[in-house]
Amino acid sequence: MTAHIIDGNAIARALRGEIARKVRVRLSGGRAAPGLAVIMVGNNPASEVYVRSKRRDCAEVGIRDIGLNLPANIGASQLLAEIDRFNADPSVDGILVQLPLPTAIDPNTIIERIRPDKDVDGFHPYNIGRLVVRMPLLRPCTPYGAMRLLESTGVSLRGQHAVVVGASNIVGRPMALELLLVGCTVTICHSATRDLAAEVARADVLVVAIGKPEMIPGDWIKPGALVVDVGINRLADNRIVGDVHFESACERASWITPVPGGVGPMTRAILLHNTLLAADRDRP
Repeated sequence: MTAHIIDGNAIARALRGEIARKVRVRLSGGRAAPGLAVIMVGNNPASEVYVRSKRRDCAEVGIRDIGLNLPANIGASQLLAEIDRFNADPSVDGILVQLPLPTAIDPNTIIERIRPDKDVDGFHPYNIGRLVVRMPLLRPCTPYGAMRLLESTGVSLRGQHAVVVGASNIVGRPMALELLLVGCTVTICHSATRDLAAEVARADVLVVAIGKPEMIPGDWIKPGALVVDVGINRLADNRIVGDVHFESACERASWITPVPGGVGPMTRAILLHNTLLAADRDRP
C-alpha cells in the first residue's frame, strides 16, 4: 500500500481564496475589512517566522493586520493592558497572542483575558466549552484544520476508531472533541499510556501531536489508517520531520499528511477563517 498524500498547501490555498472572496464582498457592501491584532512578546525565532507567515496570509486575503511587538521583559500587567485595549477597539475582530510567552507570564491568564468573541485561536475556556457541548463557534485552529484535511479525503469518519497521541490543551484535547463531534470513538494517549504501540495499532484515524521527531514508526500503524501528523521538528541536519516516520507510514496508511505541507498551512488558514467569522458575527 502506498498512502495518498493529503496536500495541506492546496487545501489551505483554496480556503484562503474563499476567504478573500468573502472579504471582497464585505468591502463592496461598504463594510470594514476584518481586523486581526497579532501580539508577539520577545524575539523567539520560530515565533517570528510564524508571525511573518500569518501577516502575509492576512495581506493575501484582505484582512487588516494590526501588529504589536513587545519586549521580552514586559510584565504581565502591561501585556494584559494591551489586550484590554484591543478588546475595547471595535475595529479589532480577532486577537492572537503568539505562544510561547516568556516563562514569567502565565499563558492561561493571558488567554482568559482575551474576549471570547475575539479569541480567534480558539483557546479561551468559553470556546473550548462550546466545543465540549457540541455548539462550536471559534474553534482551535490546528484541530479544526486537521478535521478539514480529514474531510478532504472523502472517507466517512462516523463510527471510526480515532486515536489521538498527545493531550495538550492546544491540540490533543480539542482534537479529541472535534473527532467526537463527527461520531468517532476516541482514545487519547499521553505520557502515562502503558502500551502506546498497541493503542496506535487500533486506530482507523491516527492524529499525532507530541513534538518528538519520528516517534511513531510505520509498523505500528493499522493498514488503511488515515494519519494526521501535527508535529514539526527540526533535526540536527536541518531537515524538518513530523512525529510519525513518514516513509514507513506511507507503506501502511491509506491517507497521510506530509511534514511540512500538511497541518501547518491549514492552521494558518483556519486563523483567517476564524477572524472573518468573528467579524461577521460582531460587525454584520
